[in-house]
Amino acid sequence: MAAEETPAPKPNNPAPEQLPREITVYSHSNLFYWWPVWFVAYVLALLTWWDGHLLAVVPKNSKAEQVTTKDGVQRDVILAGESGQLLKDEKGSLVQPRLHIASSKNYGVIFCLTLLLVIFITNVPLRGMWSVLIVIVLVMGVTILMLAGFWDNILDKYHQLDIRINLGGYLFVGTGLLLLWIIAIGFFDRQVYVTFTPGQIRVKVEIGDGEKVYDSYGMTLEKQRSDLFRHWILGLSFFGIGTGDLIIHTSGAQSHTFDLPNVLGIDRKIRQIEQMLQTKEVNMN
Repeated sequence: MAAEETPAPKPNNPAPEQLPREITVYSHSNLFYWWPVWFVAYVLALLTWWDGHLLAVVPKNSKAEQVTTKDGVQRDVILAGESGQLLKDEKGSLVQPRLHIASSKNYGVIFCLTLLLVIFITNVPLRGMWSVLIVIVLVMGVTILMLAGFWDNILDKYHQLDIRINLGGYLFVGTGLLLLWIIAIGFFDRQVYVTFTPGQIRVKVEIGDGEKVYDSYGMTLEKQRSDLFRHWILGLSFFGIGTGDLIIHTSGAQSHTFDLPNVLGIDRKIRQIEQMLQTKEVNMN
């Protein structure tokens, strides 16, 4: 009897990665970089609620006093000024303290500093050496003030700064800004985009504008990630996201240049676009 031949095993080669046939790059507004404001607002709101203190609204010239009850127990009370009275409701009853507020004055200062810093970073672009220069100036400034003995005076003035925001204030600002942030990123920012396909690109650079189609042959891409504060820190590079500005140069008799600022995951997007264009060139050959 002839021996039965066993078929040779087929090589188990993994299927090549399927590249997308269409890649869309969205340009985001600077409102994307405002996430620290609503994030800090929610953190401070939680800490304010956890603090367990309430806000009492008292008239001018009110005083905090210690009184001793009939049982010999000392209690802290607020004595309303002679020219005013405590808040009352429509029925004439005293309004009891109910607004949550932290006992620490640092919460309001932290929130205001965060807000001012984000406003500055998102409105004053610091590219290239300017970003490095600002960091060097800050480090040198802190060091010089410390060596000169002025740092203690600055910290003393800081401790005199008293900014207080209640729980409702943090929640109102944080929730309102978060809703605007979601609407901008989920709807308005998606109206400004460039869609890449193997043979052409479709461009829409203004909200409400129509698409314009260009040939992708000879197109060049330029990536800019030179703003340390926007592209790297506020752009969430530590989470592997990162942002950057994408500049597209078309070729031909009517060449155009399109600037798409604040593109999320710009490194990954450019790699995908380059691989797709290379695949097109191989297929054409």
